[in-house]
Amino acid sequence: MTTKQIVSVFLVVTASATTLPAETRRDQPPNIVLFFADDQRNHTLGCAGHPVVETPNIDRLAAAGVRFQNAFVTTSTCWVSRACLFTGCYERRHLYRVQPGPLDPQLCASSYFAVLKRHGYRTGHLGKEHVSIAKASAAAMWDVRRKLGRRPYFKTQADGSTRHETQILGDWGIEFLKEQPADKPFCLTISFNATHAEDGDKRPGIGHYPWPKVMDGKYEDLHMPLPQLNDPQIYAAQPQFLKDSINRERFFWRWDTPDKYQTNMRAYFRMLSGIDHVVGRLRKQLERQGLADNTVIIYTADNGYYLGDRGFAGKWTHYEQSLRVPLVIHDPRQPVDHRGKVRSELVLNSDLAATMISLAGQPVPDTHTGRSLVPLITGKTPEWRTDFLCEFLAVPRSIPHWEGVRDTRWVYARYYVNGKDKPPFEFLHDLQDDPDQLINLAALPAGRRTAAHTAALTNMRRRCDTLVKQNGPAMQHIPDSGKRRKKTKT
Repeated sequence: MTTKQIVSVFLVVTASATTLPAETRRDQPPNIVLFFADDQRNHTLGCAGHPVVETPNIDRLAAAGVRFQNAFVTTSTCWVSRACLFTGCYERRHLYRVQPGPLDPQLCASSYFAVLKRHGYRTGHLGKEHVSIAKASAAAMWDVRRKLGRRPYFKTQADGSTRHETQILGDWGIEFLKEQPADKPFCLTISFNATHAEDGDKRPGIGHYPWPKVMDGKYEDLHMPLPQLNDPQIYAAQPQFLKDSINRERFFWRWDTPDKYQTNMRAYFRMLSGIDHVVGRLRKQLERQGLADNTVIIYTADNGYYLGDRGFAGKWTHYEQSLRVPLVIHDPRQPVDHRGKVRSELVLNSDLAATMISLAGQPVPDTHTGRSLVPLITGKTPEWRTDFLCEFLAVPRSIPHWEGVRDTRWVYARYYVNGKDKPPFEFLHDLQDDPDQLINLAALPAGRRTAAHTAALTNMRRRCDTLVKQNGPAMQHIPDSGKRRKKTKT
């Protein structure tokens, strides 16, 4: 047994041995802390079985909580995912950046921040917003709002030293907790810029993925495993519009040579471990203040991430590497037999708002398309969704508009490559027989498809039409938000 496996067993055993403190009051609304990482795929956690990256603090949350192994975003890009998180609904409903102006004030009024604030919570948002919020909406949503971006990640301090953005957010989070009134619950979201690359600095390692100083030297002597989908033929099989996309352009920023790949992967994992370090700092502060036993902690990310898979970088597409994210929820109030679980249901980023509102004992607004995960956290097995709408509407300059459906077996997507008035380019993948999505069944000649494939394509087209109709305008009625980008030469 490896050292990492021994540690994982120890975490599960110690979590299972923990009992609920007698003084915890069941009728007291819980505090909530949401840690929101940037550009992190679901598999890059120790508790998810990654062979290299070390995330001991998040692993402890999973060992004493619930890890959702099928968590997804419905639109895989930074600001849209954040708007979905705030409003609890699909991009097609909030249409942020598709239509001009700030995030819809009516949806802001039913955001988890605004609902909890109206019901006595002290609310805070620290770090990356990437969503324009009207002044009146912000006042209704937040008691504490402190923005922090990258560019650069290292910020000059009053004494002339520099401090990494991730660690600054840890400092701010601790300040928020220290200032918390004893007679109020709180809901705090810490939104990291890490692990987003510093796009304006292409130097491998400390330039492109600058890590906190506390992680200096970590992973230095380790060989980074190559992407599972590393065969050049996988890239060669992509349609031309994806070969010409920003996914391929940024591959050459990050992953195109063996040395660059090794250097950037070590740096990327240092950034992830830096986030984990802050999670540990905040947990210790909760314990110091006697708040840990009544604070629900959520860890997730804004979208998945290509780490060289398929010859790509970034996100933005329908493939699993783009849509899947980590999700861990630790509720210390749950009995021992509800802890250390791994759930397989399809859960979405838009579910988190409903979950936090439900944890506070409040009804979820009708504007939300997400569902509360509280039944799953508490060990129940309710009737659950078997599919969801996925889409990309806001940035046709980088990727064509697309929409699709992901269910428990099939993935369907249609990209409007030549405009919304022309037939789209379609994908259909059978996750049962082709979990790596290497075969596009929709692109096969009709004579080469089985009857099951043809039926699945017909059914998924119809299901996509239905989900679109339920949640917003048809693609033909979505406004164009910008001109298509020029083709990338590689």
